[in-house]
Amino acid sequence: KLCGYLNKLGIKGPIKTWKSRWFFYDENKCHLLYYRTAQDINPLGSIDLSSASFDCKVENGEGVFEIRTPSRVFTLKAISKQAMMYWLQQLQMRRWEYCNTQSRFPVGSSQLVNEPLAGRTSRCPKCVVDNEYFLPPVKTPTEAVGLKAASLPAPQTSTALQNISLKHPWTEIQNTVYNICGSKQLWGNNGNVFSFSEVQEHPENPDEEQEAEVEAGCAGALDGRMEPWLNWVRKARWMNTGFQGLPEELSRERNAMDKVSVLQQQILTLTEEVKSQKELVKLLHKALEAAQQEKRVSSMYLTAAEDKDRLELVRHKVRQIADLTSRLEALEQEKKELEQILTLRDSHIQELEEHVQLLMEKNRAKQEVIMALTEQMARELSDPLQEANTITAETLYKQQEEIGHLKDDIDAYKTQNQFLNSEIHQVTRLWTRVAENEKALLMKCACLQARNCQMESKYLMVLRKLQEAVPGLPSSHAELVRNLIQEALQWDVKEEAEEALSFELISALCLPSEYDEYGFMTVPDYEVEDWKLLAKIQALEIKSNNLRSQEVVEKPLRDRWNSVGELSPSAELKSLIRSGIPVEHRQRVWRWIVSRHCSHLPDHYQQLLWQSKSTEHPACRQIELDLPRTLTNNKHFSSPTSQLIPKLRRMLLAFSWHNPAIGYCQGLNRLAAVALLVLEDEESAFWCLVHIVENLMPADYYSDTLITSQVDQRVFKDFLSEKLPRLTAHFEQYRIDVSLITFNWFLVAFVDSLVSDILLRVWDAFLYEGTKVIFRYALAIFKYNEEEILRIHDSVEIYQYLRFFTRMITDGRKLMNIAFNDLNPFPMKLLRNRRSMHREELEAELCELEQIKAAYVKERAEQGP
Repeated sequence: KLCGYLNKLGIKGPIKTWKSRWFFYDENKCHLLYYRTAQDINPLGSIDLSSASFDCKVENGEGVFEIRTPSRVFTLKAISKQAMMYWLQQLQMRRWEYCNTQSRFPVGSSQLVNEPLAGRTSRCPKCVVDNEYFLPPVKTPTEAVGLKAASLPAPQTSTALQNISLKHPWTEIQNTVYNICGSKQLWGNNGNVFSFSEVQEHPENPDEEQEAEVEAGCAGALDGRMEPWLNWVRKARWMNTGFQGLPEELSRERNAMDKVSVLQQQILTLTEEVKSQKELVKLLHKALEAAQQEKRVSSMYLTAAEDKDRLELVRHKVRQIADLTSRLEALEQEKKELEQILTLRDSHIQELEEHVQLLMEKNRAKQEVIMALTEQMARELSDPLQEANTITAETLYKQQEEIGHLKDDIDAYKTQNQFLNSEIHQVTRLWTRVAENEKALLMKCACLQARNCQMESKYLMVLRKLQEAVPGLPSSHAELVRNLIQEALQWDVKEEAEEALSFELISALCLPSEYDEYGFMTVPDYEVEDWKLLAKIQALEIKSNNLRSQEVVEKPLRDRWNSVGELSPSAELKSLIRSGIPVEHRQRVWRWIVSRHCSHLPDHYQQLLWQSKSTEHPACRQIELDLPRTLTNNKHFSSPTSQLIPKLRRMLLAFSWHNPAIGYCQGLNRLAAVALLVLEDEESAFWCLVHIVENLMPADYYSDTLITSQVDQRVFKDFLSEKLPRLTAHFEQYRIDVSLITFNWFLVAFVDSLVSDILLRVWDAFLYEGTKVIFRYALAIFKYNEEEILRIHDSVEIYQYLRFFTRMITDGRKLMNIAFNDLNPFPMKLLRNRRSMHREELEAELCELEQIKAAYVKERAEQGP
């Protein structure tokens, strides 16, 4: 056992006094308890070592060291330097053992979090303290430490009153009575006259103990409360028997006043315990009432046989959501505590490092003084006559004595430096372990948030089903369903996550506001009432997918991108771009892609701007009409006064002058707007638009006739019939022309069709590989929703579904896997051949139409008016 006498510095206002205390280490709680003497039963206080650090300073005197906790600093003094170093080494070792074995997660934690953490700990080669210490092990001073020291008399202070703790009079009275009684067996297992079952281990924090006790009572832990109740009954019986357990010798020695005082103290104790038991009964009554209420609600739910069953299911889901929310709040509170501990430890490590640096500088200064004195002595001793004349024997003795003191100081500072190095090393390792636990907690928090989003999404799906069934419900039930829908639509999707989770891991996951990083709305503002609920479900599903895939997919992908240095075309880079470019790398990669295909002519863009100012372009009016209709779901373009609107206007006018053959075509405004959001720089976005129109898209894609765009629609129908024959047959059965839906996809590369996160991943691959990516993703979208479409057997309903079904795609990873894996092979050569074939057919048809038109005009001219 680690125990022994130490002097503790007590501070009462301006008065500082050393008081002798018996210290004992409690290995179960990693607390250092201190008593007035070794024979006391109740501690005067305790020191929590699990989050404490240790320090020793030569300036404080021999044997003095400090224990720093987040709440206060304890200054202790051992009888010798050896005893001090023994205590410090032992406390370091006990702290490490406790922190290494202490679980940071409560029972019942998520298996996803606990199992990897447990496996990591078991495989770690540093799960035990290193054998190689910075400071050699100190021999145990048996005369000052250990159980043998308890039999020795306590160190005496100047007066007996000085050693008494005035802050804890009740504990002093208890210990004094116990020492007078002399034997624990006469007073039950605890050996305490006034407290039979509860030992006050933390008298400095009574409020925390009371809160913990109330929480335990509210949880319904009846078994844990039975023992104090039985002890209280035994005390009452002992009081009623007239204190027969008191030894006769004590009753003879005490006078009447002492007995009255003891009885008064016992009455006060029992009165307090009666109050606590009453509070316990109240808590148990509340728990019982809650259980009975739950039982009645469950019985009513089970016996219901009407349409109310569905509504009861909804309420049950609401309670589950509330429970998950409370668990999430508890985890957030625990994370805040970990942040505080980390901050305190970081600051303490910084203080230790500064202190070590200061000590090293002082050490060097003292060594220089010693060397100077040594050289001076050597010079003076070289001339005996001069020494006899200038230096007396007394002066020489003083110098030698000073040198001896300096050598002692050097030894002390070396010892101090060695200990501080060991303390810094261990605290750093403990900080690393806390950081790993914090990371695991963040993972668990993300998992809980994903589950919460799933539960909310299912709840909204139930509401949507009820909404469809409203015409067949009674009026009261229909009104209740409408109220629930209105309440659900008012929920805040972000769940106020940014206030509690500010770390990079979570801030990358949670929706920090109603807009994402590029200004797109996270919940689309649909005008149709039925679609608002769908938009809410969509936002929750996207958030849930992001949270679930963050640690497994997104973090490894981000690490791979962080390791990419100089960009160069390769199969690995192609795979990375297909997987999606992280936000922090997207701008750099897009600039690199555009610069590979477009040579930036110096001052070319500025000349185009000057030309657009000096001469009005014929497309200027159409551009002004299209500007307010550009990306209406993005906050940077939703208002005519937005800062990006003038930049977009200049870009489109400059492109009209740059490419007179096209000038301006509806759809170019959306392409330019996306480029401007990502690249931010106006000129870089202009060259990105040039790269898309002139390099990626075939010729005549944005011409007046849009002939190549029509060709791509025919090519896409061919691929659709080959890759998805069942869906094609379904469309033909109900005479569905998919080009009415897909034409705009190809023209603007899915802008305003897919949610922003998936859209930008499509653009990542599109800018690097070309239009083949658009074909892949267009087929993947139909493959993603194939089963849903096949279940619809009405042409009008199919068209209505195809109007918005792209906005309901929430799993970008699944869509990417379909596009680049399930649809293989997809050779570019085949795409070129199909384009060539259908272009010839389309040109022949257009030529035939022109001939028919000419013949008709000629016939009308011959017939006259």
